[in-house]
Amino acid sequence: MTGPTVLFAWRRTPPPLLIGGAESQQLLAQEFVRVGWRVVYLGSHEAPWNGSAQIGHLRAHLRAHGIVWEEARGEVRYQWTGVSCRAVPKDRVEATLKGLLAEARPELVVTSQERAADLAALARRSSRVAGWLHSVSANSMGVLHGRPHVALATSEFVAGRAQAHADTKAIVFYPPFAPAEGAEPLLPAGRSAAGRVPGGVLMVNPIPAKGAALLHQLIRRLPALRFTLVEGWWDTAREFTAYPNVHWVPRTYAMGPIYAANDLLLVPSQVEDAFPRVIVEAGLHGVPTIGSSRGGIPEAVRDGGIILHPDDVDAWVQAIETAERAGLGAKALAGAAPLLRPCLPELAAAGLIPAAAAAG
Repeated sequence: MTGPTVLFAWRRTPPPLLIGGAESQQLLAQEFVRVGWRVVYLGSHEAPWNGSAQIGHLRAHLRAHGIVWEEARGEVRYQWTGVSCRAVPKDRVEATLKGLLAEARPELVVTSQERAADLAALARRSSRVAGWLHSVSANSMGVLHGRPHVALATSEFVAGRAQAHADTKAIVFYPPFAPAEGAEPLLPAGRSAAGRVPGGVLMVNPIPAKGAALLHQLIRRLPALRFTLVEGWWDTAREFTAYPNVHWVPRTYAMGPIYAANDLLLVPSQVEDAFPRVIVEAGLHGVPTIGSSRGGIPEAVRDGGIILHPDDVDAWVQAIETAERAGLGAKALAGAAPLLRPCLPELAAAGLIPAAAAAG
């Protein structure tokens, strides 16, 4: 491939393993591939938060998808949807980045999350650098200390919290999204799509920070409704599977049929989420959201749902029982559809890539 090069570099796993911002970055990487860029994705097969080995998960996922990889001296190399991926031990990320900067001479480097400031500072000597702010946590905002040329704030909420150096331009850059898969067309009120359970309620990542305590109360108080819970950051099945009205789904990347089978999404976070992807993904399937008033959740929901305080259990029960799902679902779809857009023109407008290279 002879096009320009973009390099994604961080200390988490490269595609196809998804955690904390990875899906957004993977979709952007794939957009670069589609318009003719050479795309390199550097990560580690050791978790940066505790050093735990991820290489077994990586090998298993590649094997399950028929992807051939090369492995030598602790490094794994493979191609994933046109992206050249490299996974190295965590103590070799910076050295590998130095080599890639000299070898590939990328026009743009995108970095984020753990100790990304070091990667940004290293890359900005030779390339334009984007620091992606996936949340308002210190871990995510830390990349700003490396003075990236542009900070990509994943929502207005995140942009408002960013304290960027004068050398860094902060812009709102909503996450990339893929078209809905397995979706049924919206139907008039009173009719349900094939496979969609009327009154089916969905929640993804039922852990304490995301509102698990409230979820327990809702499940108990609404025994006639079916709750579908999808494993997220870790497995909390033991806390929920004893309920007769709970359907538990292990962690999956195939969310399309799950969205399509439910008609209401719950996002009862206790923490200040930046801009939950699940809200927009559900909206693309015509599924509205009842979300908490924390962080960027109201910004993601907009007119396609209901916003409530996460501690008002009675209000959540009433909203679930009375929400006009068809009308809110139509608004959720209308609000989500504009986010199915080419993202590279936004990077060009921010001065990160040439305008001519945003369309191939």
